[in-house]
Amino acid sequence: MTFDEYDARRRDEADPGHRDLFHIPPGTAYFAGNSLGLQPKATVPELLADLGDWARLGVEGHLEAGRPWLPYHELLTERAARLVGALPSEAVVMNSLTVNLHLLMVSFYRPAGARDQILIEDTAFPSDSYAVRSQARFHGLDPDTTVVRLTRTEDMLAYLREHGERVALVLLGGVNYLTGELMDIPTVTRAGQAAGAVVGWDLAHAAGNVPLRLHDWGVDFAAWCSYKYLNGGPGALAGAFVHERHLADGALPRFEGWWSTDPATRFEMAPVARPPATVDAWQVSNPPIFAMGPVRTSLEIFDRVGMDALRARSLRLTGYLRELLDEVTPGRPLEVVTPREPERHGCQLSVRIGDGAAGDISRRLRHEHGVIADAREPDIVRFAPVPLYSTYHDCWRAARALAATVKEV
Repeated sequence: MTFDEYDARRRDEADPGHRDLFHIPPGTAYFAGNSLGLQPKATVPELLADLGDWARLGVEGHLEAGRPWLPYHELLTERAARLVGALPSEAVVMNSLTVNLHLLMVSFYRPAGARDQILIEDTAFPSDSYAVRSQARFHGLDPDTTVVRLTRTEDMLAYLREHGERVALVLLGGVNYLTGELMDIPTVTRAGQAAGAVVGWDLAHAAGNVPLRLHDWGVDFAAWCSYKYLNGGPGALAGAFVHERHLADGALPRFEGWWSTDPATRFEMAPVARPPATVDAWQVSNPPIFAMGPVRTSLEIFDRVGMDALRARSLRLTGYLRELLDEVTPGRPLEVVTPREPERHGCQLSVRIGDGAAGDISRRLRHEHGVIADAREPDIVRFAPVPLYSTYHDCWRAARALAATVKEV
């Protein structure tokens, strides 16, 4: 089998991306941005500037820092909103992903009578599964009967048509972490709401990967993390979205804390919160400034480059990698399980290993070929050519390495 390295190099010259903005692990072809994104070169100097203000100003940095800490989270709001297709009043960066899902389910999972079920995908990320099961138990329900797990979009739509009166909440991953499949978010949202359910989305693998239009699609709520495609660093702060139609609803239950109240009256120190009519009302604690800094840095890159341009390059990269994998898989115990249609996937291609040795294959790719892809046991290796920093030559290396690692049968 032959691969045209010259063609890969030529494509990189014509379509270079923004690799120069990032630190690339030396000697590697990095395909794990769907697990942990790479560090922007601007992260360290900008974070050091924030730290320097603390050293120089102490508590006065809340108002006098170069980027004052008191309103710091507002520096991220408009960029985060543009990234997910929201109004600025609908988006906030706070907490971590599963914490945000729980805070949002306090408001939006309200089982009543026979309408108590939570619909998720069968291959939901385990944290989502744990979260919804614990929410069912919190409400005194049996999670084994309350949580309904379905595999295909068609099955979910059929279930909503036939049993929608039982469903209180639909909570799905925008892009499935295992297969890389992009869900039809507007169609599922409409179907769930037509059945009388609230529809929320975990966008951990979608934010920064595919264009999103949460406001226009009428999504009730969503949450996402910032350490994968958004390059905010390990355990980076997450994001949350609540549609504007819910923002002035005083009947919605919600946990509150110091940062839930209107900032204009925060330091009146009143005993009763005065929540603003924005998603900021779902905040609880004051933001960790030095954790927000790397997320702000990365969001500025996305804002400058634009998701539509990144999506176009993503489809070119992923299409090229799939062409190469189409040469590799015949005769080998390999199958690309990510849907082929461009509108049904992000930048991740998941390859099923026939003998289930995903972990071993991933380790060999890394240590023998410098190709960093991650395994999801027992049988999936995930390759994510990220359009900000991945190259066509990376894709060439990955296909060549996989061919060398998994022998023909």
